[in-house]
Amino acid sequence: MSGQSIKNTPKLNGILSVPGDKSISHRSVMLGSIAQGITEIHGFLSGNDCLSTIGAFQKMGVRIERDGDHVTVYGNGLHGLSAPDGPLDMGNSGTTTRLISGILSAQPFSSVITGDDSLCGRPMNRIIIPLGRMGASISSIRSNGCAPLSINGTRLHGIHYESPVASAQVKSALLLAGLYADGKTSVTEPYLSRNHTEKMMSAFGAAIESCGFTSSISPCDELFGQKITIPGDISSAAYFIAAGLTVPGSEITIRNVGINPTRAGILDVCRQMGGSVTISNRAVSAGEEAADLTVRSSGLHGTVISGSIIPTLIDEIPVIAVMACCASGTTVIRDAAELKVKESNRIETVVSSLSAMGADIEGTDDGMVIHGGRPLKGAFIHTKKDHRIAMASVIASLTADGDNTYDDTACIDVSYPGFFEALSSLKR
Repeated sequence: MSGQSIKNTPKLNGILSVPGDKSISHRSVMLGSIAQGITEIHGFLSGNDCLSTIGAFQKMGVRIERDGDHVTVYGNGLHGLSAPDGPLDMGNSGTTTRLISGILSAQPFSSVITGDDSLCGRPMNRIIIPLGRMGASISSIRSNGCAPLSINGTRLHGIHYESPVASAQVKSALLLAGLYADGKTSVTEPYLSRNHTEKMMSAFGAAIESCGFTSSISPCDELFGQKITIPGDISSAAYFIAAGLTVPGSEITIRNVGINPTRAGILDVCRQMGGSVTISNRAVSAGEEAADLTVRSSGLHGTVISGSIIPTLIDEIPVIAVMACCASGTTVIRDAAELKVKESNRIETVVSSLSAMGADIEGTDDGMVIHGGRPLKGAFIHTKKDHRIAMASVIASLTADGDNTYDDTACIDVSYPGFFEALSSLKR
């Protein structure tokens, strides 16, 4: 969709649910595909990225049925995948690409992974190098450290890898490869990244341990299919959290949102900024905690966001920047250089989109500085086909003077089909 126009709104009120967690949706299909038996998944995110994961395993002989957000995976077992009859197209999904590389590195066949132009510009040496240390035969076909990737399955060895970045994708790729290795595989991070892989692997029967910033897995004979209920994605809920806090007179309740501590840093930031967020109806399913979140419009103030909290909110930084624009005082975001290697360089795209709307914001090497309180105005937004930039700027438009227009909003379907319908339901 191009030329989409978004108007500001006097207030937002209501109750809604957001789509299932994207990270958990990916992992449930992957582990279900290499497990014995049937895996039933409820609350699956039917966004384009997660559909890329389903498509890849279907091409390797796994029977997967989908009915709305209910997915049934008839697992082929740990050693039951078949060689695909052509390249595996991951679309825009960096998660699929990096995680599946760990699995493919141990298979008795060769494969090629490719994707769209954005994906083929994202760095893959962060998995190529450590998987190579495990003995994997994996390379960048264009010799630029990016996809397309060529993988020739081989025997893998257990290693202890000191990751230079706190990345759940890097960690997960190695742990998935470690299922097939000849010894224990360990990954130590500078900070703890999201731990959905560890939790789900344990539920499927893998011998996995976590201690501090280190996760270790021992070789596995078999995994076993599970019933999985996926909570709402806090990264999707973040847009409505920000909207509820910044649009005057608003009160929004978001039901059944995942609040895994390795993902819920935005809730801590909301509190630091003086935001009213109430957590209720806590529940735990398969080790993943979920709850209802109620947010009310609040007078926000600036804060400093840095260090170990960054991996717990890296995907939410674009909309946190919107909150900072609406806050009094200055917000400083540091230690977030990882933003440069997302679907777009999100330091540049956040700064350019909010600057176009009149924000006082400047980028730094590892984050940004936002001087809040400056009125926003409508502008033309170049989304760079980045779903999180598109949605964050839509939330910014809710308090702007004038309408935002966009070169592309179809990219939002990557993670949040139905985003605009959900937003419209709150405009009462």
